[in-house]
Amino acid sequence: MTKIPALLAAACLVLGGCATTIHSDVTAFNDWPADLSDKSYVFDAPAPPEDTLEYRSYQQLVSNELSRLGFTPAADPRGARLKVGMHFRTVDQAVHVLQAYDPFWGGPGYWGRGSYYRGPFRPYYDPFFYGPTMVDETIQHIYERQLNVTINAADGKKLFDATVSNASHVRATPHVMPALVQSAFAGFPGRSGQPYRIDIKIDPKMDEQPAPAKVAGDAKS
Repeated sequence: MTKIPALLAAACLVLGGCATTIHSDVTAFNDWPADLSDKSYVFDAPAPPEDTLEYRSYQQLVSNELSRLGFTPAADPRGARLKVGMHFRTVDQAVHVLQAYDPFWGGPGYWGRGSYYRGPFRPYYDPFFYGPTMVDETIQHIYERQLNVTINAADGKKLFDATVSNASHVRATPHVMPALVQSAFAGFPGRSGQPYRIDIKIDPKMDEQPAPAKVAGDAKS
């Protein structure tokens, strides 16, 4: 069985870590007023089950992006011109991966009648040969995440609604959330309803699993 992925992972650690790129698909709708001078805001109160320390830490990430764009927290929540909402979810998708390999040649392939074999020299088709086939089964975890950020006027009028979707092998949501929040406000307020993709590099993490060459296809690129 080939050891190349393991060797590459080890090389990354020796060289100080390989950066991970977070690919996020973003769709933002907006009806943003051109003459909005008062950008004071208050966060919508989350439902009690969502009001956790984790939620508040992500709320702070949103607040940081708003500050960068010229928004200010309202001194008196009752006088806030805007209301900001935030929701997120993470789904762990476990994928079983089967790989057949030839223990004699030491690489992936398949032995059997009428089978195609990829050896170390050149691929060939052998319609008669029977031989051993060994199969490795591994479980790859793909973590699907979605972040939704909304900004409404105090009277309830909807002004901004961004949804960020991401699938990666990074297990810890706190490692990914800064990139998702940054993606939600990229080009704010942007062109309404036009999907786009944002790629942001993050530092390598110890809980990151080796990713396959392509985790998910980009339908928008």
